[in-house]
Amino acid sequence: MRQSRNWITIGCCLFTCAAFAGGQAQRKPGLWELTSTMTFQQSPMPQGMQAPAGSPFGGGPRTVQVCLTQAMIDRYGAPMPANRSCKITDVVLKATSMTGSLVCTGMMNGTGTVESNWSEPDHAKGKVHFVGTMQMGPNSHPVEWTSESESVYKGPDCGSVQPVPMPPDK
Repeated sequence: MRQSRNWITIGCCLFTCAAFAGGQAQRKPGLWELTSTMTFQQSPMPQGMQAPAGSPFGGGPRTVQVCLTQAMIDRYGAPMPANRSCKITDVVLKATSMTGSLVCTGMMNGTGTVESNWSEPDHAKGKVHFVGTMQMGPNSHPVEWTSESESVYKGPDCGSVQPVPMPPDK
């Protein structure tokens, strides 16, 4: 009787592990369409000055094609901001989400948070929040922004879209 209970317990544990593993949304490498909207809580633009159309400071949604590699999926689970002066640290990668810290030095100095969530392999939502300063000419201006995004898988072939370089390690 005791042996039966042990086998039932072991069987239930194995079933639970298999069900959890089967339920994990596996990300797909290939072409993704990413639509993001940036909102400034504190804009680096001087008071009364408006950003030119198409500028990242202009707000409104922007859509780009991104080639997501298996290496980026393995490391971050999602596309990460491509900026040589920024690093992604403290990455916590789970079955359907990731979080990390953003540390930037150079023209933009500051820190932020990065997160991405996906419940299915073809769709994800992300958010980046950054607080710091931005160098504009000889002056440094305070900046705070949040970028929220949605990405949709388009297919395994990236075509002419080059993979985004992975951010450097710590």
